Amino acid sequence: MQVNPTINRLGEQAILLQWDFEISPENLKFLLSVKKYIAQNVVKQEVETTNTYISLLVNYVSSIESVYSDFERLKALDFQSIPVEAVASRLYRVPVCYDAEFGLDLELLAKEKSLTIDELIRLHTAPEYTLYFIGFLPGFLYLGGMDERLKMPRKSEPRASVLKGAVGIAENQTGIYPNSSPAGWQIIGNCPVALFDPKSEPPCPFTPGDRIQFYSVSKAKYDKIQQEVQAGTYQLIPTHG
Repeated sequence: MQVNPTINRLGEQAILLQWDFEISPENLKFLLSVKKYIAQNVVKQEVETTNTYISLLVNYVSSIESVYSDFERLKALDFQSIPVEAVASRLYRVPVCYDAEFGLDLELLAKEKSLTIDELIRLHTAPEYTLYFIGFLPGFLYLGGMDERLKMPRKSEPRASVLKGAVGIAENQTGIYPNSSPAGWQIIGNCPVALFDPKSEPPCPFTPGDRIQFYSVSKAKYDKIQQEVQAGTYQLIPTHG
């Protein structure tokens, strides 16, 4: 694994650290350990540090001078010496309705993969996905660990809009659109659970390193969960730590 990143200033208020390694739970553990170490030992100002599959972005809300000094400290940092810690991980079981009303690309994907729709749903609900990062939209979960048999490229022409909660596949990842949005992913279902609420604390209940397992629900069950969500009585609780 490449331990030392390429480090560059990104504009006047941010520093970008990029690694050239494979996307894996072990490398995510390393990234999150570096993220924690930087927050505790390198930066002295208020920052927001976010990760992707292979990078960290340190975004400053204070003066440009702090970016200069922290940039030099990061360039001199021995990343090999940073202790890699276990990631605090919770497992959430998340409902998805794969009804034809929601699975806009379900039939196409099943045909492309020579699978029945039931087989496709079983493959999609079997793994415990790793949440690598949250991005694109507030609350959009980038989930890795999908069965290779479901791997599918993005659509050549994105849709202008999909429903809030749309569950999609793109390449070897799956994710959920937290709000109505343009979408280039293959849409196979819909999740009735709210993934982002700016009025809640925290607004998104998930953090990188958490695990997500989908389970299939009928349209009737989907409607019931959606009613509970709207009434504020539905709780998404991790099954264990």
